[in-house]
Amino acid sequence: MQSAENFSHYRGRFAPSPTGPLHAGSLVAALASWLDARAHGGQWLVRIEDVDTPRTVPSADRLILSQLAACGLHADAPPTWQSMRTPLYRAALDRLVTEALAYPCACSRKDIETATAAAIPRARHAELHYPGTCREGLRGKAARAWRLRTQGAHIGWSDRAAGPQEQDVEAGVGDFVLLRADGCFAYQLAVVVDDADQGISHVVRGADLLDNTARQIWLQQCLQLPTPQHLHTPVVLGANGEKLSKQNGAQAIDTREPLHALNQAATALGLPAQSGSVEQALPVWTAAWASAWMLLERQVHAT
Repeated sequence: MQSAENFSHYRGRFAPSPTGPLHAGSLVAALASWLDARAHGGQWLVRIEDVDTPRTVPSADRLILSQLAACGLHADAPPTWQSMRTPLYRAALDRLVTEALAYPCACSRKDIETATAAAIPRARHAELHYPGTCREGLRGKAARAWRLRTQGAHIGWSDRAAGPQEQDVEAGVGDFVLLRADGCFAYQLAVVVDDADQGISHVVRGADLLDNTARQIWLQQCLQLPTPQHLHTPVVLGANGEKLSKQNGAQAIDTREPLHALNQAATALGLPAQSGSVEQALPVWTAAWASAWMLLERQVHAT
């Protein structure tokens, strides 16, 4: 398996879902990924993750792109849309099916909840564990989705911020969905295929996605794709103490005052607030990011 150290050039990305405009939490992830790319002298791409079509809000993609531009966060290539990349996801799924690494599943969410409720008590918002009901066949039922086998998937990796991580994917999550019952390709498959196809060497995103990493690495191994380096940034919390999101009323960033919005994001990343203009602030933050994170990387490699 190719690791991120084998990439010849740094290439990062910001991959927002167009379910609404950018808010304070998503701007933190956007700024962090942009700064990391600039600090490494690399490329920064923008990918619109609209594979979950039922949740996509019309014109939200264009609004997000305009918000990024207003904040001075310009990509090094034209943006891409997942909705235009379906053939790539289909080819990856077909390969996994051919190699008997993926199988059809007839279970509904209610079926899974019923099967696991007694055996594995689940905290609020915790991952719904799949018990492997359809691993050995559908037993005459109609297929609803396709899942990836996770037998033996014990994954270890090192996050640049959180440090060493490990997860027994089979015990923690179970066989996870690649193609949903509604016909949409799942996030896990789409992001893995896209990162490989676009040559992404470094993934910088919110810490709420840290738990997805082991599944994505396992899928990368199954497809014999490279694994990027990861850095998960702090999550901005709402008034209710939960992750700030569009679902709990997060307000769109005010692009009439982009430096104010960027200062809030920079502060969340441990960077000093700046006065003046966006054009003046971004180079200062880039230098501060390089000093903090690239020094840490050199120390890690030295040991």
